[in-house]
Amino acid sequence: MLEISSTPLVIIAILGTVGILLPIISIARKEKGSNSFYAVIAFAALIISIGYVAYQFVNENILPSALFSEDVLVDDAFGGFFAIAMLIVAIFTTVGSFNYMRKKNYPAVYYSLILLSTIGMVLVAYSTDLVMLFVAWELMSIPTYVLAGFMKKNPSSNEAALKYFLFGALSSAIIVYGISLSYGLTGSTNIGEVIQGYATLEPSLLPLALLSVGMFIAGFGFKMGLVPFHQWLPDTYEGAPPTITTLLAAGTKKAGFAATIRIVVLGMVVLNLDWTLALGIIAVMTMTIGNIAAIMQKNLARMLAYSSIAHAGYILIGLAVSPYSSLGLQGSLYHILNHAVMKGMAFIAVTGIITTLAVTHIDKLKGLGRRMPITALGLIISLFALAGVPPLAGFWSKLVLFGGALDAGTSIWWAPWLAIAGVLNSALSLAYYGWITRKMYFEGENEKRVSEPKSIIAIMIFSIIFLVGFGVYPDPIIKFVEFAAPTFSLGVMP
Repeated sequence: MLEISSTPLVIIAILGTVGILLPIISIARKEKGSNSFYAVIAFAALIISIGYVAYQFVNENILPSALFSEDVLVDDAFGGFFAIAMLIVAIFTTVGSFNYMRKKNYPAVYYSLILLSTIGMVLVAYSTDLVMLFVAWELMSIPTYVLAGFMKKNPSSNEAALKYFLFGALSSAIIVYGISLSYGLTGSTNIGEVIQGYATLEPSLLPLALLSVGMFIAGFGFKMGLVPFHQWLPDTYEGAPPTITTLLAAGTKKAGFAATIRIVVLGMVVLNLDWTLALGIIAVMTMTIGNIAAIMQKNLARMLAYSSIAHAGYILIGLAVSPYSSLGLQGSLYHILNHAVMKGMAFIAVTGIITTLAVTHIDKLKGLGRRMPITALGLIISLFALAGVPPLAGFWSKLVLFGGALDAGTSIWWAPWLAIAGVLNSALSLAYYGWITRKMYFEGENEKRVSEPKSIIAIMIFSIIFLVGFGVYPDPIIKFVEFAAPTFSLGVMP
C-alpha cells in the first residue's frame, strides 16, 4: 500500500491541485491575456515537484527499480528517473512560454493543461498496472491534443492537432486491445501477474500473447515516433506551438519508452521470445529514415522533428539488446535523460527565434549567431550534443548505448551491427547540424543584435551548463542511471 508521502501521490497532489485551481483563479480574477501570474504559479508547482523527487532520492526513501508491485503504482527509482526527465521538460515548456504566451488568450487554461499532462507522463512511469497505465496515458495525451491546436486561428495549428488526435486515438485503441487480450489470457491487469501468466501459457494460446505484445509495441511506438508509426510527427511538430512541441518531443516521447520497458522488454525476457531482432530492425529503420529525411528539410522545426525520430531509433538499440547486456538498458535511460535536455533545449531555442524574429526557414537563420548570440550558442550546443560530439553529455550516452550493443555481441551475432549503424547515423546527422551551423555563423553580414527573451536565455544557460558540465564530468549521471536501471537477463525474472 502506497504511503501518502510517496512520490507519485505527492506529485498528483501538487500538480493536480494547481492545475485545477488555475482556471478557477482566472474566472475569479476576470482578466484576459495576463500570462506571467499563471506562468509563475505553474513554474513554482513544477519546481516543488522535481525538488520533492530529488529529496526522495537523496534521502533514499524510494525502492530500487521494483518493476513489479501489487499496487497500481510503485515508488521506485525507475519511475523517479523518468519523473525527473519529464519534469525538466515541463519546466522548459513553462519557462519558454513566458514570452511566447504574452498577450495571448486563456493563459490559465494553457498552463493548467501542461500541468495535467505532466501528471499523466509521470504516472505512466510509476504504473505497475495496465489499467492505471492506460488512465495515465490518456491523462497525458488528451491535454496535448488541445495544446497542439491551442492557436485555433492558425490553420497549421489546427491541422497539427487534428492529425495528432486521430493517430493518438488509434494508438489508444490499439493499447486497449492489447490490454483486453492480456486480461483475457491471464485474468489480471497487474503487469507482473500478466507477464508471469504469459510464462505459463498453453502453447495454443501463445499466438494471442504474441498479438498482445505486438499491440503494445504498436501503441507505444506511436508516442515514441518509431518507424512506421511516425507519420504524424513532423506535421504536428511543425504546426503546434513551439513550446508544446518541446513537451511532445522531449516529454511525452519518454513516457512511451517508460511503458515499453515496463511491459514489452520484460515480456520478452519472461517469454524467451526473440523479439530483440525485430526491435533491432525497427531501431535501424527508425534512425536511418529519420536522419535521411532530416537532411532534406528546409524548416527548422521539421528538421528537428525528424531528428527526434532518429533518436528514438538510438534509444531503441539499448532496448533491443537489454536482455543480453546490462549496458543496453542503462544506455537507453542515459540517452533518454540527455535527450530530454538536448531536444528540449533545441525546441526552446526555436521558440525564442519564432518569438523574436518570426522565422523558422533555415535560409532565414543567416547571421543568427550575431543577432541572437546566446540562443544561437544554445542551439548549436544542443545540436552537437544530439550528434554525440565530445565532450558534451550526448557523447557519453551514445557511447554507453553503442557499447551495450557491442557487449551483447557475445550472445547475438547481429548486435554489433546496431552499434555500427548508430555510429554511421550519428555521422550522417552532422550533415544537417553542420548546415544549420554554417547558416548561423558563416553567412549573413551586417546583422544587428536583437533583444533575446530572458526566459529563453535562462533555459539556454541552464542547458549549456548541464550538457557541458556532465559531458566533462559524467560520473554522477552514470551512477544515477545505474541505480535507476532494472537488471535482468534473458529468461530470468528480476
